[in-house]
Amino acid sequence: METWQELSTLVQERLVAASSSERKVFAAGVAERLMSWHETLPEDEQASFTLSLRPLLNSVWEGVLGDSTAFTAVNRGVAEYMLSDYCHNDGQDGPDDADESAAAAVLHAAHAYLFGVSEFAVWTSGRAVEAVEQRFEYLAEQEEEDLPDPDEALAAELRRQLRDLDLIAQRAKELRHSSLGLPIDTSIRLRVELRTPLSSRD
Repeated sequence: METWQELSTLVQERLVAASSSERKVFAAGVAERLMSWHETLPEDEQASFTLSLRPLLNSVWEGVLGDSTAFTAVNRGVAEYMLSDYCHNDGQDGPDDADESAAAAVLHAAHAYLFGVSEFAVWTSGRAVEAVEQRFEYLAEQEEEDLPDPDEALAAELRRQLRDLDLIAQRAKELRHSSLGLPIDTSIRLRVELRTPLSSRD
């Protein structure tokens, strides 16, 4: 059985080899799962900055599934972040809100949509892996019993990502020109065929 480190390398290789359109959809799916999980946390554990990125993530979804007009909204959302206090070089002296896993994943997904390069999709994948690690650390601190094997949990996340890439690859031909815009009926169908399953946390 492959280790989670080997699976992580495989995900990275697949992302580098994938088309930019496939990478964009992949990053949106991973970011959606992290955001959806964050939105189910108790209110006192939710981060306001993370929640404020929901409209940006929705615009990313619209863009990666063929609505070319979403580019402006995503560009504006990224610009607002870049000009905010959350984007800084102050290290631990600055606000760390943007370093929360879901927030970082959404920002990486937005950059992946705007620029299409593999690094942003790879970083989005990595934030999901980090989120698994952080959940285990939290549960360990709570002295939870009967925790599953952490290495297996990390491997499960990466196997999920590989399945996502397989699903997206099946629609690669349709997604090839998504940045130029797709017919509305195609976008609606892809929302059902891709956004819904990619957003599922199962």
